[in-house]
Order: sequence, then structure tokens, then C-alpha cells
Amino acid sequence: MPKLNDRDRLADLEARQSKIAQEILDARRALRGKYASILNDMEVEKLSEKDFRDLVQHAIRVGGPASITALKGITPTAKSQLEKRP
Repeated sequence: MPKLNDRDRLADLEARQSKIAQEILDARRALRGKYASILNDMEVEKLSEKDFRDLVQHAIRVGGPASITALKGITPTAKSQLEKRP
């Protein structure tokens, strides 16, 4: 196989970079779709859109384990205790 000149090598590398970037984008969309499908089973309508967006953005920013620890430390309010009653 003949050795590629610098221009051909660069073109090959750029083509591979483009292909990998597309694969990353596809994987990211698939993962986000999987996470979005989880919401179908949750009562997100109890939150305003802004509150839901803020909640998710803050959870992503600080990380999953830190967010879960923080939320578990919050004592339930009287309103949420009433909603749990049959």
C-alpha cells in the first residue's frame, strides 16, 4: 500500500473525525431518548416546566449521587405527606 502524502493523510483523518463526531451525536441522542422515555411513568405535570427544567439542570450540574443525597436529606412537607394518604 503506497504511503499517503500529507494532504491525503489529513483528508483521511478529517473524514474519520467527522464519522466519529456523527457516531457520538447518534449515541448522545439515543441515550437522551432513553432517559426521556423514563418520564412517561412519572407525574412531572405536578411541577411547572421551569421548576422541572431547573431541577434537572441542577441535578446534572452537581452530579447524580450528590443530588440524590441532597434530596434524601430534605424532610417531606405537610403537603407532600397529605398527598401520600389514600
